Amino acid sequence: MNATMQPIPAQVPENRLPLWHRFMKNRGLSYSALTLIAVVWIFPFLWMALGSLKTQREILAKPPKLLPEHATLVNFARWFSELHFGSYFTNSLIVAVITVLGNMVFCSMVGYALAKMNFAGKNILFGAVMVTLMVPSVATFVPLFVIISNMRLANTYAALILPFLCQPIGVFLMRQFIAGIPDALMEAARVDGAGELRIFFQIVMPQCGPPLATLSILTFLSSWNNFLWPLVSAQTEEMYTLPVALSLYSTGQNATNYSVLLAGAVLVITPILLLFIFLQRYFIQGVAMTGIK
Repeated sequence: MNATMQPIPAQVPENRLPLWHRFMKNRGLSYSALTLIAVVWIFPFLWMALGSLKTQREILAKPPKLLPEHATLVNFARWFSELHFGSYFTNSLIVAVITVLGNMVFCSMVGYALAKMNFAGKNILFGAVMVTLMVPSVATFVPLFVIISNMRLANTYAALILPFLCQPIGVFLMRQFIAGIPDALMEAARVDGAGELRIFFQIVMPQCGPPLATLSILTFLSSWNNFLWPLVSAQTEEMYTLPVALSLYSTGQNATNYSVLLAGAVLVITPILLLFIFLQRYFIQGVAMTGIK
């Protein structure tokens, strides 16, 4: 019987395994797949950034080259000198900042009312908010433009800002988070004689840091990149925002000037990247906490 028994192979200590086996054992395949996906996602941004430093001849060269032969900042200089980048940047910044502030206040107020107040038709109102999330924004352009024109607000900052001061996604986001705040805090404040506005600003809002950061990033991103509505409502060059200017002033006499276009794209995307870098911790926390409410 002993003759038929096979010896049990000795286990090799993990620290003596080959490097590749240790890498694969510690989820190396998952990390490799994620790295490949990251490269695929980052490559267009890398091409854009490097292309903004090239001349038109280098961009159209065949075969194309990733790195510029002679890096130049002429394309950026054109935006600041000939194409009035400062004016378009100011317009975009004013519209985006006021839109973000408006959404932070009004979406929080509506979310607080839907989460913590009892009134007739509350569920119907919340259902209407959810339904509007499924309506494409393009479908509302004609009635919005008619309303703005009848109010004589076309080609003004009000036309660019008012339709987006309180968006359904912001109401949903804030309502979901505020619903998780204990009612005991508000009841204690009411016992002490605090009104609803004081409860909202002094108790509810200080606890809404993560969802407010998430809402700020989403709203700023949507407003900063908005193209169709500013194209319709801004009727003179003085009211153009960056996306509109980027589309109108990137063409030459005979063909698209890709080097200027890529430089403008870098200028447009930089503020968004900086905002996300500074608020990414709150953004991730806000999305995670809202999702489990």
